[in-house]
Amino acid sequence: MKKATASFMLILCVLLLTHLNDAVQNFDVRRHLSTVSRYDFVKDVVDKNFVPSEIPDGCTPIHLNLVARHGTRAPTKKRMRELERLADHLEVLIREAKEKGSSLQKVPGWLQGWKSPWQGKLKGGELISKGEDELYDLGIRIREKYPDLFSEEYHPDVYPIKATQVPRASASAVAFGMGLFNERGTLGPGRHRAFAVTSESRASDIKLRFHDCCDNYKDFRISQAPAVERLKEPILDEITSSIARQYELNFTRQDVSSLWFLCKQEASLLDITDQACGLFSPSEVALLEWTDDLEVFILKGYGKSLNYRMGVPLLEDIVQSMEQAINAKEEKHTSGNYEKARLRFAHAETVIPFTCLLGLFLERSEFQQIQKEEPLALPPKPPQSRNWRGSILAPFTGNNMLVLYSCPANSSDKYFVQVLHNEHPTSMPGCNGTDFCPFDVFKERIVAPHLKYDYNTLCNVQTEQAIHKSKTSKLSLLLRWLFPRWNDDTQSHKVEL
Repeated sequence: MKKATASFMLILCVLLLTHLNDAVQNFDVRRHLSTVSRYDFVKDVVDKNFVPSEIPDGCTPIHLNLVARHGTRAPTKKRMRELERLADHLEVLIREAKEKGSSLQKVPGWLQGWKSPWQGKLKGGELISKGEDELYDLGIRIREKYPDLFSEEYHPDVYPIKATQVPRASASAVAFGMGLFNERGTLGPGRHRAFAVTSESRASDIKLRFHDCCDNYKDFRISQAPAVERLKEPILDEITSSIARQYELNFTRQDVSSLWFLCKQEASLLDITDQACGLFSPSEVALLEWTDDLEVFILKGYGKSLNYRMGVPLLEDIVQSMEQAINAKEEKHTSGNYEKARLRFAHAETVIPFTCLLGLFLERSEFQQIQKEEPLALPPKPPQSRNWRGSILAPFTGNNMLVLYSCPANSSDKYFVQVLHNEHPTSMPGCNGTDFCPFDVFKERIVAPHLKYDYNTLCNVQTEQAIHKSKTSKLSLLLRWLFPRWNDDTQSHKVEL
């Protein structure tokens, strides 16, 4: 009996070790980079328990709304400077280890003499070629998926394309348009055609950069930043101790934070997964990813209702576009004389709040909580599973599509909305968990509860300080108008800062 038990336990251990080994070998860090994840690696990660609706016979798409994040981009100037500081400190750590007589045998070779790939670069944040490919291919796929919607000759009123004034967003819109209207024109060997991309001023773009125009939200982010950092600290401290022991270098918490950032940039932008990412085990990557997801949850997602309710102008714009499409259908407008798609390109700070406005990635009970203004629990810590993952919510090129269908044969509801996240039909807890929702139900259960909130009331409550700031701003504008040279001097001073 004892021999049989021992044999069984041995077989069990072998099976467990085999499973763990397979899990490690199949682990791809590029799927675990939170919002720095590249689209191709995560776009097909879906809820396997959800079965998409079958679109009934006779139902045809008549309008499409797209809200997309820009494609994969280079690090910003601020983060490039952080990597240069990391390089300087790594050099100090290596020198200190040598002075102590350490052999450096445990130190990865790449760390010795490492320099940032972006060293000396003066500009940052731009769309890179991988990002261009993502948007170009997305445009082609959407046209192929909805050929009837995109069969018309291009006109800016039929296919309006909007982007924020940030260059990576407008460049993403251009790359998408080149794919969408590929071989639809006469320009060059590729038969491209010109199309318009329009933008609102950054100072007043409350549909795509609502976060930038919302004073109360900016105050909230500043006030919450220290608390978010404190939530991260135990994980960073634990991993700092672990890799300091492993590599016998006196890493600091800031070093680990910067190395994790370097890992995300190397893996996502350069497909290098065996340098900075190689310093961390899969379980450590999961914890670091979770800390990023916590920050996204608290500062951009369900952590506070202001985070997403300031996106109400975008939601109103989308519903209005669908109502106009329904009116055009009912009034039998001739094809080519009404809008068929409204296409928008912005940022994670746009896509994530909009995803929350739709109530996606929630359990039905959680959807009821946010309707009652009740706070949600933070995403559970690994190894527990969670719905809230930045890599799925808003990777580079991450997107939400709302497709309006006409179903004339349906006796009760003639119009339906299908919601797709990263091109896949997605469960809407507010519509009984389906992805295909009657338009009137969509408006009543998902949209209407948000529309009682006014953007200006949410974002710009006038205080004495705000009034004083407004008066000061008006005085500055008057001085700039009266004394142009004063304006030039102050502007150049700001650039130097």
